[in-house]
Amino acid sequence: MTNENLELGKAQFAAGKSAFERGHYRQSVQLLEKAINLVGRNTRLGGEAQIWLVTAYEAAEERESAIALCEALGAHPDFSTRKQSRRLLYILKAPRLKTRPEWLTQIPDLTSLDGANAEAQNVFMLNRSTRPARPKPTNDFEPIDLSQVNTQDNRFVWLALLLGVIVLGSLAWFA
Repeated sequence: MTNENLELGKAQFAAGKSAFERGHYRQSVQLLEKAINLVGRNTRLGGEAQIWLVTAYEAAEERESAIALCEALGAHPDFSTRKQSRRLLYILKAPRLKTRPEWLTQIPDLTSLDGANAEAQNVFMLNRSTRPARPKPTNDFEPIDLSQVNTQDNRFVWLALLLGVIVLGSLAWFA
């Protein structure tokens, strides 16, 4: 493997990850496959690219390819790649949960809207000026008349103080 291939492979790998993150899964699969061929399957970078390829396969609805690649990665020379492939394989082979249509929210397709129809696009955006202002908290507490408060000594303070002195004295005595 030449240094030129390695650099080109790194660039393909970065482009494949970027395409995946933008949601272009088919393009990501193609770029990651090119990157793996350039950097080599048994290298650490090749293992990382293959892990990304597994997720790209799954996102592109090629589950069988993802599972097959994940199983093959179980024998990869890099320990972290083997470990990650086992985790991904466990997820890929897990049973699918059934969802009901009423649990999902449909997001309208806005790609057909053009610049002339800007008013329709703004329907989906929050406008801060249309939010109602928060109500200011009101002070509903009545002032307390201190002449009504019982300030008579109830001897609790003296009892607590006496108990504290006894405890401290006994600790000093036994120490």
